[in-house]
Amino acid sequence: MVTRVDLPPRSRSAAWDVAATVLDPEVPVLTIEDLGILRDVREDLDGHVHVQITPTYSGCPAMDAIRTDVIAALAREGYDDVSVEFVLAPAWTTDWMSEDGKRKLTEYGIAPPQPRGDGVVAVRLSVRCTQCGSPDTRELSRFGSTACKSLWVCNACKEPFDHFKAI
Repeated sequence: MVTRVDLPPRSRSAAWDVAATVLDPEVPVLTIEDLGILRDVREDLDGHVHVQITPTYSGCPAMDAIRTDVIAALAREGYDDVSVEFVLAPAWTTDWMSEDGKRKLTEYGIAPPQPRGDGVVAVRLSVRCTQCGSPDTRELSRFGSTACKSLWVCNACKEPFDHFKAI
């Protein structure tokens, strides 16, 4: 689990809390904190704020938009000197997603990833339908509307839905 660094609580908390409100542009019900990609926020004595985020996968096209949104959110709160760094190691994993984020995914109609636990990503034979709850589902395509999602369909209610792949 990623934790905040040891800084004076007010500085760290205020800048972190602002950055944590930024929404993921591909799944706009999740914040970057919900996703677990917000790694670190530091404010130095000169007022410079340095934010570290980890992409969900290398080459994620949303990262430029997230960087812009983090800088804009902090600027609205008076932080004028902000840098955003992409941190690739350790690689992001769906295990970093918050339980609240997984709940938000379900409510939004995207089946959340299951915990990886020992680091092995299991092949999903079934994903519970986000519309009717049936486990009688099948994968239509390993790739959905974004590279981090797969497309499934429910055999019971016939509704398609996305599944956030465990990484």
